[in-house]
Amino acid sequence: MSKKSRIEEGDGKMTPSNASHSIAQPQYSVPAVDSPSKHHPAGTMAQIWRGCQRFCLMLPLLLGASLVQAASEYFPGPQWQARAPATQGFDAGRLTQAINLAKQHETQLPAELAAYVDVKDLARVRSMYQFTNEPFDEVIGPMAPRGAFTGMVIKNGYIVAEWGDVERVDMTHSISKTFLSSVAGLAYDAGLIRDLDDTVAPYLPAPVAAEYFSQARNSQITWDHLLRQTSFWRGTLWGKPDWADRPGKTPWAEFARETPAPGSTWKYNDVRVNALALALLHVWREPLPGVLKTRLMDPIGASSSWRWHGYENSWVELDGQEMQSVSGGGHWGGGMFISARDLGRLGLLALHRGRWQGQQILSADWVALSRTPTAANTRYGFMNYFLNTDQQTLPDLPANSYFFAGAGSNIVYVDEDQNLVVVLRWIDRKSLNLVLKAIRGALVEG
Repeated sequence: MSKKSRIEEGDGKMTPSNASHSIAQPQYSVPAVDSPSKHHPAGTMAQIWRGCQRFCLMLPLLLGASLVQAASEYFPGPQWQARAPATQGFDAGRLTQAINLAKQHETQLPAELAAYVDVKDLARVRSMYQFTNEPFDEVIGPMAPRGAFTGMVIKNGYIVAEWGDVERVDMTHSISKTFLSSVAGLAYDAGLIRDLDDTVAPYLPAPVAAEYFSQARNSQITWDHLLRQTSFWRGTLWGKPDWADRPGKTPWAEFARETPAPGSTWKYNDVRVNALALALLHVWREPLPGVLKTRLMDPIGASSSWRWHGYENSWVELDGQEMQSVSGGGHWGGGMFISARDLGRLGLLALHRGRWQGQQILSADWVALSRTPTAANTRYGFMNYFLNTDQQTLPDLPANSYFFAGAGSNIVYVDEDQNLVVVLRWIDRKSLNLVLKAIRGALVEG
């Protein structure tokens, strides 16, 4: 083939190009048909017991779905309807006070640094404040300055308050991980991933499996491990070694650390998140932004302004075409660039357990699994579900509330008890409980 089609994940355009990471078209291999899986349930007692444990954890979430469905339902179309706060149970004065409180807690830099660096200049903030102790810290994906402090309060599906620039497309950093786990959910619901306890390697073409999932520990990694950030995958991907992400005060100590068994240790790590993105690209055999657009974002009425980027060097050849593997965050640039309005739609989809009007976009089972606590970190489910089960993170909010989070901070808060979604962009993370308590407290019955 003299020319290869290059598919840009961010916008779907195709241009001729030479491959930068070439892999021969593979013979795909998946676990044998008679192996234990979601679609073939015969298996060992250990796997049956794991399934029972998982069902017991999911049961309260599944039973609670009827409460969400029973609430007044409105799903926004192209024109998102707004309602006066009082019509949706808010005291308008208290809600205004809560929003003013939120505005007082916009993310700020330390005063001595703020004199030289604009907090909205995310590239400079990153290099001078966030990741100052990381080797291999070069930015290799798109970055952009952020907009003003922005937020939305959504009750019963209606917008009851918003401020800032809700249409502006900004980096959302690690909320990109929520979109990534959603694409994994779409694959699971479609039967492309048959069991989350399957190891990842058999789903990949042989050269990819050999390069990234053949080491003794890596070969034991399952989809569940990757989704929960307990894989402790070892290797280098897109020029970034796993140990160089948040290595602590002594980076080489992380390099020399004994590798824990997969599933035993939780560690937030974007290299390992990107390994999941690469694996999912090979499972879908098409760019993940296209999968997300067709199967999730279009059905929920999202705008066409969002873009999901990878890195300048994260290109692979798959089925004769170059495709970009996306990033699960903005750590080295890239990730999801999106508006507050579109994040609000994501929150509503989560609030309704994956259902949008009469269509089940993500299965209720998948959303329930996403919200089951991780054994190694019970405040975390699948990426990037931050759970409030023990009410330590948000002590003044319900135990069944949760939120998606990205640096900045970008927050999408979901409160099933009140049929409430709150989007906050560029909020000081330390003030999150205070601000959400005030917003929720503005409800007449809150």
